Amino acid sequence: MSLINKKVSDFTVKAFKNGEFIDVSLKDTLGKWAVYFFYPADFTFVCPTELEDLANKYEDFKKAGVEIYSVSCDTHFVHKAWHDTSDTIKKIQYTMLADPTAKLARDFDVYIESDGLAERGSFIVNPEGEIVAYEVNAGGVGRNADELFRKLQACQFVHEHGDQVCPAKWKPGEKTLKPSLDLVGQL
Repeated sequence: MSLINKKVSDFTVKAFKNGEFIDVSLKDTLGKWAVYFFYPADFTFVCPTELEDLANKYEDFKKAGVEIYSVSCDTHFVHKAWHDTSDTIKKIQYTMLADPTAKLARDFDVYIESDGLAERGSFIVNPEGEIVAYEVNAGGVGRNADELFRKLQACQFVHEHGDQVCPAKWKPGEKTLKPSLDLVGQL
């Protein structure tokens, strides 16, 4: 079953951001674009490389009006401990959501029941709280923040210009397509 257009279920979770514990709810995320970036666990191997890549791209996401929420099934205390002990994780300025009950991981359908961990799932959510793009990778396969950002830009463009679509590898300023009978079989 596809998660496209699924509304994110209501939630309130603890989080770690900029040296503080905060509460984050669905209500806090609505009205702006969001990326939910699920990963298996703190203090692991591939995860810090992905989170650092995302941290290095965070300013671009913010300029595009997007907030990033990294999510694992760890507690907010573990997020802080990882932040305090890892030079890589210290670079993170986006919000790290704690999901020890796996409520979010289950809602986004990335929870691995047998392991108590989340899959590597990237979800782009529009201001209305609907999933408009997602990708789930096997545990040993890291993601690319540049490609996630490109997909986000395409989702934003289509959201604003509903009569146009973005072809493969599209980037802002490049030609889009206007679906019509004339294009069928022509590309």
